[in-house]
Amino acid sequence: MTHSFALHIPDAELEPEPLDPATIVSGTPEVTGKVVWESQDGRQIRGIWQITPGVVTDTEADELFVVISGSATVEVEGGPTLEVGPGDMAVLRAGDRTTWTVHETLRKAYAINL
Repeated sequence: MTHSFALHIPDAELEPEPLDPATIVSGTPEVTGKVVWESQDGRQIRGIWQITPGVVTDTEADELFVVISGSATVEVEGGPTLEVGPGDMAVLRAGDRTTWTVHETLRKAYAINL
């Protein structure tokens, strides 16, 4: 996208993003998302991401996100446990190994740097 824009995050339509079954610890979480902007070199990505309840693991990129709705506990291996809900901002470091326990379908806006 080459122009400035605004987007109402709660109503944005998202596309399915299948999870790697090896990352699912429990439940049947489903992920949807939408990239709304990407730099020409692909190293900066902005978007919306949503996950339904369950427990999943991930290895993080350098990310800042703001929770729009829902709630989760994000355990960072060797680091803090983050309790996030609507209005919370969180920062994850590249390489952080995390376990996400999603209590209520969580929707976030994110900015990732690769």
